[in-house]
Amino acid sequence: MLAFIEIEVNLNKIFILKQKLGYPAFLTFRKENTMAFFQIEYSSDVLGQYRQVDVIYPDRDQIAETGSDTDIPVLYLLHGMGGNHNSWAFRTNIQRLLRKTNLIVIMPNSENGWYTNTNYGVKYYDAIAKELPQVMQRFFPSMTKKREKTFIAGLSMGGYGSFKLALTTNNFACAGSFSGALGLSVEMITDETSESKEYWQGVFGDLEGKDIEQHKLVNLAKQHDKKTKFFAWCGLEDFLFDSQNKAVADLKALGLDIDYRTDHGRHEWYYWEKQLEAYLEWLPIDYVKEERLS
Repeated sequence: MLAFIEIEVNLNKIFILKQKLGYPAFLTFRKENTMAFFQIEYSSDVLGQYRQVDVIYPDRDQIAETGSDTDIPVLYLLHGMGGNHNSWAFRTNIQRLLRKTNLIVIMPNSENGWYTNTNYGVKYYDAIAKELPQVMQRFFPSMTKKREKTFIAGLSMGGYGSFKLALTTNNFACAGSFSGALGLSVEMITDETSESKEYWQGVFGDLEGKDIEQHKLVNLAKQHDKKTKFFAWCGLEDFLFDSQNKAVADLKALGLDIDYRTDHGRHEWYYWEKQLEAYLEWLPIDYVKEERLS
């Protein structure tokens, strides 16, 4: 099958190309001053539908001389409830923050499915944890396959997803959570969310039995190889602060290496962008921070 690629260069010229990738896909490419921004629609065998993913790809001419155009580090960046694959690109200055850093950023869409193989039969976990890396490797063969250069992070629901994927796949060197729902439990669902019981049962199954237990991070952590470094932040005024505080303590007690940070802040994008930058500085990459004179 042929993949159709739409390329927009400096917002002036549009080219339609065909590239043989072995599966159907539609891709929009926008060349910024110092990076490429891709919007890809690909056919997911796992979900039986077309899926969308945004990708930031570094420009070899703009990154530091030490950067390589092969074996490029990759960060999977996950959205929260009500968000999608566009959330990070539209709500933050991530493209500006990364303009001189040799890092691929992949931003998938899990709807409100909690990066989980849901009780209603939609396998978001398999689609993102297993299928997506293979699809991205076909699109971007220069993307690393090494665990030590593969990272993940997310906000709120995506923070939970980040830790979940790191704990269950052992494919990530680092995992980050910003205001993450790390303390997923019946109590958190009851006390801190407004969604209906039917919604939560659709995602996780029986809330009173073993179904919800298999999705708790403290239970998933027991099978982890303890080779991932974790980063977690939550604002003191965030409604998830108490549950995350307890969850981090419980996960540390199980032997996880967690750099846990708190400060004043709410469940809002202003704080998540700041913590994204803190996380980029924390990662074992050559992050080139932009110059700021004031």
